[in-house]
This record gives sequence, structure tokens and C-alpha cells, in this order.
Amino acid sequence: MMKPYRAGIKGTGSILPGKKLTNSQLESIVETSDEWIIKRTGIRERHILEDGVPLAKIAAEASVKAINDAGLNPADIELIIASTCTPDYLTPSLSCMVQRETGAKNAAALDVNAACTGFIYALQTGRQFIENGTYNNVLIVSAEALSRVTDFNDRKTCVLFGDGAGAVVLSKVDDETGVEEVFLGAVGDDGNVLTIPLLYASDIDVQNRNQGKKQVIWMDGSEVFTFASRIMSEATKKVLDNAGTEMEQVKYIFPHQANMRILQNAAKRLGVSMDRIYSNLEYTGNISSASIPVCLDEASNKGLLKKGDKIIMVAFGGGLTYGSALLTWSKQH
Repeated sequence: MMKPYRAGIKGTGSILPGKKLTNSQLESIVETSDEWIIKRTGIRERHILEDGVPLAKIAAEASVKAINDAGLNPADIELIIASTCTPDYLTPSLSCMVQRETGAKNAAALDVNAACTGFIYALQTGRQFIENGTYNNVLIVSAEALSRVTDFNDRKTCVLFGDGAGAVVLSKVDDETGVEEVFLGAVGDDGNVLTIPLLYASDIDVQNRNQGKKQVIWMDGSEVFTFASRIMSEATKKVLDNAGTEMEQVKYIFPHQANMRILQNAAKRLGVSMDRIYSNLEYTGNISSASIPVCLDEASNKGLLKKGDKIIMVAFGGGLTYGSALLTWSKQH
């Protein structure tokens, strides 16, 4: 049965920190080269949050942009869902800190951690609050400071990650736009191929890291690459099948920006050209759950998205998690 309304994206916002870390700068930190990084990843530079600046600051700035873009006031937001795997504090949560910084005093607040898939998980959570009539306006903000959990002596990971924040406002829409279908999944059995310890680390986790570097990211790159290459196309096909939609009807795919070879692999498996796969990886690196909403904001600001366009968002991440979403763009440019 068709619901009387859907949850649609009515506003977007993003922030990339001003400080940059280029491949040539990395050459002086660790044994690597600009040529090798570009060939293996497609990344040329990444943005880094300055020391002493809380992640909540850029999360709140991106949120204010999204709220303004939606034509709303902070007081109109009834729920804030923040996704992050690099929060400033375990408590207060990032969502509560964003509430404080934005003045969204009427909002409930919760955090989601599904690593790089966090935005898709948050979107599905927020969507349901709107569709069941609980709330009219939900703010979703995904913010990450992966540079703060990166060991810059580990050349396998330090070339990949950056920092940033992206936000969207989900609102009730009744014009046949909005979120149509979401598909979520997880493979917890394989979670040990990508880890960031916090209050506990197994003996294997300690052995996998440089001495004295317990709370940093470690990744089995080949295992993650294999998983990502398969799941990106599978999750995209699944959400299309569930919605009864053909790939030809989709204008753009917005994938998690992890590695250009993964995006190219997914495009090949899906039989779509790379010009339908939006990417900003070259100048952001992997910013985990923030990558998709940052891409959405960029594409919207460039005028690439028109009301009525169908798009797919698809991601994979630590956990392991994965997810995809099909929606019809609601925002008037």
C-alpha cells in the first residue's frame, strides 16, 4: 500500500577542512610516491581537521548549511541522527553536540556507527520516523576525522583517509519524490579485517599495529577490496530489484568514496559508464560515512540534480556493513 507521504531530501550541506595533505607531502612522511598512490587509489589529496578543532564543529557547520538549504530553522528539526566512527567523545554523543552547536533545541538526538555505511543506515532510520508520522523534519549528519585514528607510519592505510562532514535534512514529501527503497546488510563474521580499537584490543589487533599505536585503523586491504568490489554491485542490483526499477532509470550512482579501482570495478559489474558514477575521491580521500552526503551536496550545488531524478547511494564499511538506497530527488534547485 502506498504511504500518503515519503521522506525526501530537502536540504544538503557539507564542510571539508581547509588544511590539506597532498601526496607529495606524504612522500616526506612515509615511503610512498604520488604516482603509486594515484595508480592504486585515485587519490591526490585529502582534507585534515586541525589539531584542537572538535569534529562536532564541522558537523554543526554542515548541519546549519543543510537546515538553511531546506528553508528551515534549527527549531524545526525534531530528530538529529549523527553517523561517525571517530567521535570526539563517547558521551556526549556527536548528535547531542550538534544539537548544542546548532541550537536545534526541539530535537531528540542519537548516533549511529556503521562505519562507512553509516549514512545509509542513518537515512533508513530517519526515513521511518517520517513515514510513520512521528516527525516531519530529521537532520542526518555524517562526520569523520579519520586522520585522528591513522598511523602515518603505516603506508598501507595513511594514503587513504581524510576528514569531512556532510548533512541532509529529511522532510515529509507528498509529491512522489523521496526515499523509495533501502537495503541494509552486515557480515559480522568478517569484522576483523578492518578494525579501530577503543577500550579493548585483542592480541592480534596489537600485533597488527606498530608498537604503541593501539587506537589506530588497521585493514586487510586485499580482503576489504574483494568484499567491496562484490558488494557494491550486489547491493545496487538488490535495491533496484526490490523497487522494481531498471538501471536505465537511474541518473547517478553516489558510491562511498574508498578507492577508484573499487568504483571502476563496480561500474564494470553494473554495466554503467563512469560518467554516471559521481566521484570526488581525488581531492577528499576516504572520509567514511561523510563521503556520500558530501558528494550529494556538491552535485546539488553544481546543478547536476533536478527534482524527479532517480539516484542510488551505495556503501560498504567496517563491521563489515553494507547498504544501498534508491530515491527520487525532492529538492528544487
